[in-house]
Order: sequence, then structure tokens, then C-alpha cells
Amino acid sequence: MSDELYPYQSNSPVAAGIQPKGSKSTTVKLSVMMFLQYFVWGVFFVTMGTYLGKVFSGQEKINSIIGGIYATQTWAALCAPLIVGFLGDRIMNKEHLNGILQLAGAALLWWVSTITDSSMFFWAMLAFFICYMPTLALANTITFQNVENVERDFPKIRLWGTIGWIVGGLVISQSMFGLFSLPLLPGIEDGGSSNIQFKIAAIVSAVYGIFSFTLPASPPEGKGKPANIMNMLGFDALRLFKNPSYLVFAICSFLICIPLAFYYARTGEFVGKMAFGSRTGGVMALGQVSEILFMALVPFFLSKLGVKKMLLVGMFAWAIRYVLFGLFPSSAVMLVLGIALHGICYDFFFVTGQLYTDRVAPPETRTSAQALVGLLTYGAGMLVGNYLLGFWGDQIGLDPSTKEGWLADGKAFWLAPAIFAAVVAVIFLITFRDDAPETGDV
Repeated sequence: MSDELYPYQSNSPVAAGIQPKGSKSTTVKLSVMMFLQYFVWGVFFVTMGTYLGKVFSGQEKINSIIGGIYATQTWAALCAPLIVGFLGDRIMNKEHLNGILQLAGAALLWWVSTITDSSMFFWAMLAFFICYMPTLALANTITFQNVENVERDFPKIRLWGTIGWIVGGLVISQSMFGLFSLPLLPGIEDGGSSNIQFKIAAIVSAVYGIFSFTLPASPPEGKGKPANIMNMLGFDALRLFKNPSYLVFAICSFLICIPLAFYYARTGEFVGKMAFGSRTGGVMALGQVSEILFMALVPFFLSKLGVKKMLLVGMFAWAIRYVLFGLFPSSAVMLVLGIALHGICYDFFFVTGQLYTDRVAPPETRTSAQALVGLLTYGAGMLVGNYLLGFWGDQIGLDPSTKEGWLADGKAFWLAPAIFAAVVAVIFLITFRDDAPETGDV
């Protein structure tokens, strides 16, 4: 793929005061950005379910309470295009917008750490994620706008996001992948069950917000161009749906993220009760270690397999993971294997999808297009999934507070998303054609 497919050089970098693309200082700053971006999320998201189960223990429909609070992230993802599609593409520099949102998120996370009412907790987390979720697309497009070659350079920089998530898990679990103790929080025995996880995230988010104002200049690429109600709301990227291949990709992305929600919301609780206890955050970080390995291999596999096969492998990996959880809940080895599949599940599906989207989207709508992917996946798909997992857990009578509860109903809980993911993969196999143009003219 030629570099002219990413025509960010329309304005002279020297004249605009922008650091040269691909320079060492630019790469370092973008890597630090990715590390902080995912540390903020990773330090609490995996273990939040355990914390919620403890704080709201004994309340009716506890599965629905947990699913509903996790759904705040997905509701917020639906709002992301409204923020970044208009502001990031047409009004202000992306690094400035990122800094403002991270500082606001820091204040909200500190508030979350003080709340013990389930309803108030829901609204506070919703407010935080409305600030945080748009920054996922912003971090991607800031990177895309400041590297020489997207397919070559983005995976290397995005890799630091995975490292940030891993470090977050190790810090909160105070364990080195569950193998031995790593006492980083003196006086805290089980950070995943306490509010310290939100306080740490708040502090790092504040640091990240300040740091964002030092990032390479990433001006709005659609500034001054004719606007209509669709692009004012950030939905101008919907024109990508004119391409039948991208439409299939979009629909299947939405569908596969319904079972995906089961993993993000409930795996930490599940493996903690079944085998790992307070070490769960560290053990779960093994998934991100796997992600690092496969992230580095994305360019190689993408050149060998192409978009369709990469996405298919990722989809089927989700189904296999849930089968392992459902059929072998008492086997620590199988649980770790299921967690370790995360590298394939995430990189082959999400990273490939982000690169595919950047390839087909016109330059002036690339921020909106990345936000659209987030809306379909972390937004609409996981939103349905979070409410479905809560309903399904209560329907089968799952008691997530005990090992016995998971042993009794875990099989039914996990095999449902396994079947769903496999069906979506088959639909994608039959209907998707990787024939999208590489010029952004869809």
C-alpha cells in the first residue's frame, strides 16, 4: 500500500510548526500517549465487576446491575461520533480535545471512587465514559496523522497501549501475572475489590490530560469544508456504507461485539472465583501479553492472509475461548489458555478493522470513521451484549458471588456467546468480499 493513500501532507509540516512525521520524538510521544490511554482503562475495567459484586452484594438482579454499569461504556461509545466527528474533524486540534476530555474524566473517576449507591454509580460511570470513549478514536487518528506509513507504524505504536493495559492489571493485582507477589500498593491487600483502582485511574488520567497538550499538532482536516447536518453530528462517515463490503464488515462488527461483552464484563469475576482470587488482575494481563505478540505480527499476517481471513480468525477465536470457559471451568490451565487467546481475538479483529477502515475512508472523515467503528463495536454491539449478559445471567439463576454458583451455571452462561460468535463468523465468511477501494472513494 502506497503512502499517498494517507495524504496528511496537504499542509506543510514546517509551515504549520508540526514535528516531522516519523521522527523519533514524535514516535516516543505517540507511544507514551497510547500507554497512558489504555492504562487508565485497564487499571479498573477488568476488576470492576469484582468490586461491584462486593459493594452491591445482596441486591436483587445483581447480574443486571453489573451488566448495566458495564453498559455505561457502551452507551458512551454511541456518543463518541458526536464529539470527535464534529469537534475533532472540523473545529479544534485533536490533541487539545483529547487533553480536555482526559482532565474531565480524571475528576469523574475520583468521584466514582466515593460512590456506594448503584444508581448513582451508573450515572457517574456514564459521565466518565462519555469523556473517555471519544479519546480512543482521537488517539488513533492523532497517530494516523503523524506517522509516515499507517500499516507499518500504527501497530508498533498501538502496542504501547497494550503494555499500558498490562501494567494497569499488574499494579492493581500486585502480582506478576499471578506467579509471584508484586507489592506496589502498600497497605492494600486486594486492589481489585477496593476503590483504589478508580483513584489510580483518576491520577493517571489527569497526568495524561496535561501531557496531551504536548503531543504533535493534529489539526482538524475537515476545517473550512462545506458542512451539513450529517457531518456536523459526526455521521458523514456513514457514506462508507455505500460500499457493500464495508456494510457487511460493519454489520458483523456490531454482531460479534454482542458476545464480546460477556468477556469484558464477567471474565474477571469468573476466573477469580474459579482459580485466581486477588491475583486475577495479574493473570488477566496475560491476555495483553498475548496481544503484544500478535500486535507485532499484524503487518506480517495482514500481508499474508488479507483482511477477510484476519477478521475471521479473530471471530472464531472468541467462540473457542467461550467454549473453554464453559466446558473446563475448573481447569486453571484452560482458563489461562482462554485468556491467552485475547491476542488473536483483539488484534486480528479490532486492529485489522481499524486499519481496514482507515484504508477506505476519505481523509476528511477518518476521525469520524474511527468513531463509527467504535460506535458499532464498543458502542451498539457491546451495549446489547451487556444487557443481554445481565438478562441471561439472571434468567439461568447465576450466582456470581461464589465458586459454586459459577460451577452450577457457568456452562450455560458461556456456551451461549460461543454459539453466537460462531454463527456471526459463518455469516461473515459467506458474505464479505475484500474488494474495497484503497482511495477512500466509496
